[in-house]
Amino acid sequence: MSKVTLIGGGVMGAATACFLARDHGADVTVVERDPSYARASSSLSLSSIRQQFSQPANIALSRWSLAFLRRAADELAVADDRPALGLVEPGYLYLATAAGAAALRGLHALQRAEGVDVALLDPAALAARFPWLATDDLALGSLGLGGEGWFDGPALHRAFRRKASACGARFVTADAVGFDTAGERVSAVRCADGARIGGDAFAITAGAWSAPLGEALGVALPVHAKKRDVFVLETPAALPGCPLVIDPSGFWFRSEGALILAGGPPRGEDVDDAPLDRIDHGLFDERLWPTLAARVPALQALRVRSAWAGYYEMNAFDHNGLAGRLPGWANAFTACGFSGHGMQQAPAVGWSMAKLLAGEAAPLIQALTPQRLLDGRPLLEANVI
Repeated sequence: MSKVTLIGGGVMGAATACFLARDHGADVTVVERDPSYARASSSLSLSSIRQQFSQPANIALSRWSLAFLRRAADELAVADDRPALGLVEPGYLYLATAAGAAALRGLHALQRAEGVDVALLDPAALAARFPWLATDDLALGSLGLGGEGWFDGPALHRAFRRKASACGARFVTADAVGFDTAGERVSAVRCADGARIGGDAFAITAGAWSAPLGEALGVALPVHAKKRDVFVLETPAALPGCPLVIDPSGFWFRSEGALILAGGPPRGEDVDDAPLDRIDHGLFDERLWPTLAARVPALQALRVRSAWAGYYEMNAFDHNGLAGRLPGWANAFTACGFSGHGMQQAPAVGWSMAKLLAGEAAPLIQALTPQRLLDGRPLLEANVI
């Protein structure tokens, strides 16, 4: 039985641990410095899933993950405890003015070639389907007709951890600060308290905090913590059939029961590690609310009920995940830098990483190899929200 040590117990680490223990009988230890996961992207994610990407690799990962989410109650059951993830599939709706219409058509052709159930809607069709939507300045919309929506991400994270533990994985509270190495092999993780945790294989799954661990192995992982604010809005307006709408401005909104969730790009410089407790309410007042009111006139009457912030683990190289063997190392791997789509792809990536760590082929994540950093081969993703 191989012994695998994972550094980081967020959803990516928990999913990898689950599949390693459940499917491969591995002896798994997950090292996590904060078992409350208070600042983890897994706890603060919007937890949406889509197939409207520009890269076939991302489409395939999200398609696999969606199929898993649909059967997660069976896959992740522990005795009679079956996780409820609240998956709904109202779709994503990308909107474009005349300036963006050609790009949207190009993406549509690629997505259809990959089997994505997506439709292009002209302004008249948009107005007929979503009468609450202002379409005067729009040229086109791209609507996912199936396989897109949102779910309870923290519940998925808990379910992966619980299933992993039930299958024998251990979650250890410790702060990993370095590694013991010999030649091209890692032999142990060094912790801040002086402890060493050995293994046959190691994987960095520490999300936005993966870069320092990569640096300890001489690998520059261009992964940065980028804060994104989410606003929870109360409104008397009803938006029947509301999907997750991405406005041409870059702002987005979706329904959440009787509430609306909304957010968008930050104001000013997108700094690293901005404090999560400092919500930029000026972003809402100056940009988001005017955008919402113009796109959905009924939303002129709303108020902010609450807000939160979480980190994108942004891969500055090409806005796509890094998953696979670390260059120069025989038994060190990573899965990080998913740039806002880590939660939705965690089932597929965790399953694939488990196969890779068990010595099997993992074609689903082949395109995400960290080797592309050294080769200068970016896998650019155009559809980053």
